[in-house]
Amino acid sequence: MVRDSSSGSEEEKKIDTTSTVRRGSVVESLHELPDPDAGKTPEERAKIDRALMWKVDRWLIPWLCLLYLLSFLDRTNIGNARLAGLETDLKMKGHDYNNTLTIFFISYALSEPITNVLLKRFTPRYFFTAIILLWGLQMTLMGLVHNYGGLLACRWFLGIFEAGLFPGVNYYLSCWYKRSELGFRAATFFSAAALAGSFGGLLAAAISNMDGIGGKPGWAWIFIIEGLATMFVGAFCWWMVFDWPDTARFLTPDERIRVRRRLAADNQSSTAEEYDKRHIIAAIKDWKCWGYAFIYMGTLCPLYAFSLFLPTIIAGMGYKGTHAQLLSVPPYAVAAVLTIFVGWLADRTRRRAFCNMATVTIGIIGFCMLLASANPHIQYAGTFLGAAGIYPAIPNSLSWCSNNIEGVYKRGVIIGIVVGWGNLNGVVSSNIYLVQERPRYWTGHGTVLAYQIVCLLGGTIFMYLMLRRENKLRLSGKRDNMHAGKTPEQIWVAGDNRPDFIYTL
Repeated sequence: MVRDSSSGSEEEKKIDTTSTVRRGSVVESLHELPDPDAGKTPEERAKIDRALMWKVDRWLIPWLCLLYLLSFLDRTNIGNARLAGLETDLKMKGHDYNNTLTIFFISYALSEPITNVLLKRFTPRYFFTAIILLWGLQMTLMGLVHNYGGLLACRWFLGIFEAGLFPGVNYYLSCWYKRSELGFRAATFFSAAALAGSFGGLLAAAISNMDGIGGKPGWAWIFIIEGLATMFVGAFCWWMVFDWPDTARFLTPDERIRVRRRLAADNQSSTAEEYDKRHIIAAIKDWKCWGYAFIYMGTLCPLYAFSLFLPTIIAGMGYKGTHAQLLSVPPYAVAAVLTIFVGWLADRTRRRAFCNMATVTIGIIGFCMLLASANPHIQYAGTFLGAAGIYPAIPNSLSWCSNNIEGVYKRGVIIGIVVGWGNLNGVVSSNIYLVQERPRYWTGHGTVLAYQIVCLLGGTIFMYLMLRRENKLRLSGKRDNMHAGKTPEQIWVAGDNRPDFIYTL
């Protein structure tokens, strides 16, 4: 059986080619899968493998990045619309703006736990095409509202329709790539969120100049144009999104077998695994689910606080209008580059906990600068460090979670719970940057700092120590009898809770 090589060279020596991949309740051995490369040398096999994964990367990653860029752009452009006069035109006052942010996260978080089950039942092609067209339509309608109540309704439905993309794509990628390859791909995908911040500032600065065209204010055009762009892209999803490796149209029959063999060699469940409600029960009972959910709280609250209020924070430094929009671009650009680098580094070193610890330390320093100084130059520098400490930890934490959950349905449910619980903390993010505290925003910066220290840093340290302890017990043979007396069905449902599964640290 395969032991996860992500724990270091000692575990890599324990790999055996009789690894298994589970299909329903049937265990299919790697040697039972046909080998299209029989008789080839290791060098030839490695060359074929590199070409195969480069092909998969080309077909999957760029399109998924584009979808997430549009998703994040559409959920956060309300911050740019605020600078363009949204509140004044809709006669919003007090906490009305914060309420429009809050209602999105309520519907978003409540919808996320079930989205991966729907994705598996309806297939990615149907699922992604439907939700993208629907949220693009909802985004466009936001540009047509005439009052605060209409804006609230649009934001509620936007949250429902967008809920499936992020957990869905992370789950989807985990069905294509080995555990040691997932971090870089997930980081590349998530870097689109940072790029959306940069692109959103530039785009909003340009679109807001359309103020008055067609009788619409500049903020309305931000919503309308970006919503129509999302629908245009969504229309192509039917042809650009593929289902599972077993049926992918862009792969030859031999290449589909090679992808299945790669997943089997990595001790991962096949995407053909059948639905069983016991996977959902096992997911809810798994302590790792709630450990990763706690960590993810420490990434999502800072993420949404930063992305939704960065234009507001910069405006509080004394910058206005287009200048303030443009100043929001550079911190996101730095975050995008660092996100991809950390994803690559985590895959290479297989030390995801240490990557989290390093990046969150940078973020802590950044928000300390925002709290400690009234100097706008120091505050602006703090936004760079804040962004650098937030964005890389998000895909790294989710990849870490995916690495350590065995079973296609169980992994999908846990990712949905982790992401949904994390996004529920967007409700907190929406209500901590208070108008009366401008320009220092003590409550906002202080809350973000607390989340980073307690949840992200503290949760990462806890998870690292617990998983390291469990790995030592399994490698020492003290867990060899953990399946004694269990039926094959019970062992299958147990997933990663077995002596040969070594956790990624």
